[in-house]
Amino acid sequence: MTNTTVQELLARSNRLGADKRNTNYAGGNTSAKCTATDPVTGEDVELLWVKGSGGDLGTLGEEGLAVLRLDRLRALQNVYPGVEREDEMVAAFDYTLHGKGGAAPSIDTAMHGLVDAAHVDHLHPDSGIAVATAADGEALTKEIFGGKVVWVPWRRPGFQLGLDIAAIKAANPDAVGTILGGHGITAWGATSDEAEANSRWIIETAEQYIAQHGRPEPFGAKLPGFGALPEAERRAKAAALAPVIRGLASTDKAQVSHFTDAPAVLEFLESAEHPRLAALGTSCPDHFLRTKVKPLVLDLPASASLEESVARLKELHAAYREDYAGYYRRHADADSPAMRGADPAIVLVPGVGMFSYGTNKQTARVAGEFYLNAINVMRGAEAISRYEPIEEAEKFRIEYWALEEAKLARLPRPKSHATRVALVTGAASGIGKAIATRLAAEGACVVIADLNLENAQQVAADLGGPDTAVGIQADVTREEQVQAAVDAAVLAFGGLDLVVNNAGLSISKPLLETTEKDWDLQHDVMAKGSFLVSKAAAKVMIAQEMGGDIIYISSKNSVFAGPNNIAYSATKADQAHQVRLLAAELGEYGVRVNGINPDGVVRGSGIFAGGWGAKRAAVYGVEEEKLGEYYAQRTLLKREVLPETVANAAAVLTSAELSHTTGLHVPVDAGVAAAFLR
Repeated sequence: MTNTTVQELLARSNRLGADKRNTNYAGGNTSAKCTATDPVTGEDVELLWVKGSGGDLGTLGEEGLAVLRLDRLRALQNVYPGVEREDEMVAAFDYTLHGKGGAAPSIDTAMHGLVDAAHVDHLHPDSGIAVATAADGEALTKEIFGGKVVWVPWRRPGFQLGLDIAAIKAANPDAVGTILGGHGITAWGATSDEAEANSRWIIETAEQYIAQHGRPEPFGAKLPGFGALPEAERRAKAAALAPVIRGLASTDKAQVSHFTDAPAVLEFLESAEHPRLAALGTSCPDHFLRTKVKPLVLDLPASASLEESVARLKELHAAYREDYAGYYRRHADADSPAMRGADPAIVLVPGVGMFSYGTNKQTARVAGEFYLNAINVMRGAEAISRYEPIEEAEKFRIEYWALEEAKLARLPRPKSHATRVALVTGAASGIGKAIATRLAAEGACVVIADLNLENAQQVAADLGGPDTAVGIQADVTREEQVQAAVDAAVLAFGGLDLVVNNAGLSISKPLLETTEKDWDLQHDVMAKGSFLVSKAAAKVMIAQEMGGDIIYISSKNSVFAGPNNIAYSATKADQAHQVRLLAAELGEYGVRVNGINPDGVVRGSGIFAGGWGAKRAAVYGVEEEKLGEYYAQRTLLKREVLPETVANAAAVLTSAELSHTTGLHVPVDAGVAAAFLR
């Protein structure tokens, strides 16, 4: 059973990490020291439990802790080769692990082990970083905290920083923590509660000082024309700009986006000082590793037209890439890793909001959260002094640190549909749900569109929630709802790469019983609905300039003539020809259009559950519950077709392996000779 010290450490970590004012996602670390029994010798041994590399304080569990022998960790001081070779010390931590050691030790492990205190917190609070990045941060630290908090000049995280803070703790017995120049705070205590109280005291004292002594308009006067657009207009413009910006931000590598129009972002962008401050970039290492050294900022007022904004964004993007390449050239040496990409991670649009980018939705969202932290930091620093982040050369040393490169190299290989944004219609049940589930499992972000909003939202929640999937209501027969669905996808994930036209229904009647209403309903949902969805999606894909996939779930009946099925089969033939027509038209944009022809998908099918199954069973003279078996026996393979079988085809058709295939119809019917394509 976990000992009391570790339980207290985890509880403290979760409390601190739950409040973004204390630290950002996966930022900072906490530790505790106590004695345990060595299972080999039976003797007491002093151990350090510390948050491991890459973990998040808010969700930290025991598996996220590194466990090290304190005597061996402190003995590393005897072999420390100096600051020029301190990166070697990270590998040395492996020789200090206790047992299996738990999680991989982070670069900050030395800080926790060398400081002579039972409990240590290292955090990145907005208020603390505001003091840490103020031009006169050292003087402000003395003024705000007296001798209880000591200033530490900027030093890159590592073994030497741990030695520095340990020395400060020893030389200042009344101190409860430090302000780390350009970086954050460190606090300590004899008990877990005392360490947490000291951390919170530093954070809250800095907050109170800024509130009481700060200038009322730290970002300067409001710029005419740069204020926030009305909400509906703002989000419409964001949806229109998002595909273009995503395409630009994906020049080197495909990215997923997160959009926010949080008040703090809009306020920053309407203020006179935002161009100067944005150009200075972020300071805390956790910030700029996620956001890059600085954002791309559209330098046009909110009233600028969409065409003007797009044209200017393309100019600014080209300039940003050249500037970033210059930054790399200025600081890279023979040992530096290759440049990872010159596209921005943060794009700011006055009056509209912030677009942030990453290799998945969570990474993109967290990047935006970090830049929001940076805005708060700049506000605080400008309120009480002048914002002065660490030097560009130091940022480069962190961004292209060999240890950071090694960390990136350990990331798992991306899944087949990673970075792809998919919209699946009729996705709350049956084939659509199976396709959405498969695409999400392959790494895609998925929009679940369905007439039934509650069911769509439940499917999205089951797939992992908003970092993976969102559920929306959409009637594909109504153009405004189709456009709203596409806009929702764009605002949720940045764009659209993959569309599955799956929404459908079926009315099984002979010709003389088929009404005009039956005919119109079938064609409105499937033929017209597919047309509307494809049209709205193609507009986004063309604007992105990233290619894309459009899949039609047609049917064996699109080529097979059966009885009592005139409206359904004719509509499916319409969809089948849309595939060929759009493949011919959209190929120049890199958009592939393919179809899938299922047959006999009974189990889990919304269409069959809605009465179609009973009617088809009556046509064939079998019991409804045996309809799937009947369909299987009439096939060449004698196998029943399931929703997951169709989902497999959708995943393969939209994968890189079939990158040169368009205009194809894939039968997924277990072999119906009468439906063979000719």
